[in-house]
Amino acid sequence: MDLVDLIKEKRFLGQEFLTWLWFASEERGGAILLEDSQEDVNVVFEKHLLLESGEGEDLEKVICQGLRAGLTEARTGLALGKKIEQARLLVARDTYEWHVTIRAGMLEFRSVRLPKTMNAAEEEEGPDAVAGRILDRIYLFELLTRTVDELFRMFLKRRVRPEDWQNERERIAAWIGA
Repeated sequence: MDLVDLIKEKRFLGQEFLTWLWFASEERGGAILLEDSQEDVNVVFEKHLLLESGEGEDLEKVICQGLRAGLTEARTGLALGKKIEQARLLVARDTYEWHVTIRAGMLEFRSVRLPKTMNAAEEEEGPDAVAGRILDRIYLFELLTRTVDELFRMFLKRRVRPEDWQNERERIAAWIGA
C-alpha cells in the first residue's frame, strides 16, 4: 500500500475528529477541558463547514455557510451520513483567539489568523523588533498546534477503546438528532 492509499484509507479519523470536536464544543457551551493541562479551551464552529459523502463519481459536497453557519443544515447532513471534510473554527485559549480552517483528510491548517499581540501604533522598527514579532508569531502558531494536538489526543483516547467509542458514538448520535 502506498502513501496516497494509506491517507485515503485513514482520512475518516480526521472526519470523525472534527465531528467529535463539534460535539464536544457544544456539550459545554464551547468550552472543552483539556485533559493534559487541565485548562479550558473554547472551540466554536463558525462561518463555513464542508461536508462530503461518497467517492469518485458519486462524491457529493455540501457547503454550509453563514454566521456560525446556523449549522442545522450541517447536522442534517451528518444525520444523512455525510462527513465533515473542512471546518472553520474559532479557538480560544488563555487570552488568545485564533481563526483557522482545518481540513480533515490530513488535519491540515489553512487560513490561520493569529491573535494580534501589538497595536500597529506600538510596533517598533529595527531588527530586534522584527525578530520579536517573528518569535511571537512562531509561539502563537505553536500554541495553536499544541492545542489542536491535545484535542486530537483526547479524541484518540476515546476512539481506540471500543467501549468508550461506542458510548461516545451514542452520545454524538443523540446530539445530531437533537
